[in-house]
Amino acid sequence: MINLPRPLQGIIPPVLTPLADGDTLDVTAHRRLLEHLIEGTASALFILGSTGESPGLSGRLRREVINCTCETVRQRVPVLVGITDTSFLESVRLAEYAAQSGATALVLSPPYYYGLSQSTFLGYLERLTGLLPLPLYLYNMPSFTKIMIEPETVLRASEMPNVYGLKDSSGNREYFAKVQKIMAHKPEFALLIGIEEMLAEMVALGAHGGVCGGANLDPRLYVNLYEAARRGDASALKPLQDKVLAISTGVYNVGDEKSSYLRGLKCASSLLGFGNGMMAEPYTAMTAAEADQIRQTLLQVGLMGV
Repeated sequence: MINLPRPLQGIIPPVLTPLADGDTLDVTAHRRLLEHLIEGTASALFILGSTGESPGLSGRLRREVINCTCETVRQRVPVLVGITDTSFLESVRLAEYAAQSGATALVLSPPYYYGLSQSTFLGYLERLTGLLPLPLYLYNMPSFTKIMIEPETVLRASEMPNVYGLKDSSGNREYFAKVQKIMAHKPEFALLIGIEEMLAEMVALGAHGGVCGGANLDPRLYVNLYEAARRGDASALKPLQDKVLAISTGVYNVGDEKSSYLRGLKCASSLLGFGNGMMAEPYTAMTAAEADQIRQTLLQVGLMGV
C-alpha cells in the first residue's frame, strides 16, 4: 500500500469521468486522463467527487471508475475515492469496495438531502467512521449539501482516529481562517482549498494544497502555482494566476450558470482529447457554439495549437 503523507499536500485533481454513454465509462479516455495527471506531478487523485459527477453515476459505474483508476494508477500516487451518498450503507459499501480495489483514502460530504444540524452530522460521522476501512477526508460543500461543516465540528471530527483532513469548497475566507486557527495544534491534519481561484492566496496563508478542477486540463499549471505560492515568489505567481483566471472566466462561465463549471470543464477536456464531453444526467454536453467559445479560450492560454 502506498504511503499517505500527513498532511496531504500539493495539487489533488478532482478527476473527470469520461463517458462513452450514460452508463458506460470511456475506459481509454479515462486511462489517458489519469496518465496525464500523474505525468503532471499531481500529489494524489480524487475520483467520484462533484467534478467526477458521482451523484449522477449508477452504483455499478462508480465501482467501475474505482476499478479502472486503481488498476491504471498502480499505487504511483494516492487515490482518494468519494463515498458521499444519501444512503449510509451505500457509503460503507463503496468504501469497502474502494479498499478492496487498492484505493488509499476516502472523501465524504454530509449526505445531501435532509437538512442536518452539526450534532446530527457528528453522530452520523462517528457511526460511519467506525465502519470505514480507510482514512477519511471531509468535504465541505455547503452549496450542494445545505450544511457548513463548522470549525468546531472539524475539530471534533479530527479527534476520530481515521479523519485526516478537510477539503473546503465554501469559498469563504473567514471560515477557512477559523478552521486554520482551531486546527493549528494538529499540523498533520490536511487543510485543502477547493476554489482554485483562491489557491495561491490560501496556500500563502498556510493551506496545504488544492483540489483544482482545472488541473484536469493542465496539471502542471496548478502545481507550479502552488509551488510559487509556497515560495512566496510573486514574479512567478502573477502569470500563473492570470492563466488560472483566464481558464475560470473562459471555460467555467459559458452557458447555463448552474452547470457551466462542470459542462465547460468537461467540454474543454474533450477538446484536449480526453473523451467526448458527454455529461451524466441531468446535464447535457455543450453545444457546438459553446464549445467554440471554449476552444478560443484554450487557444488563448496555450493549451491548444492553432
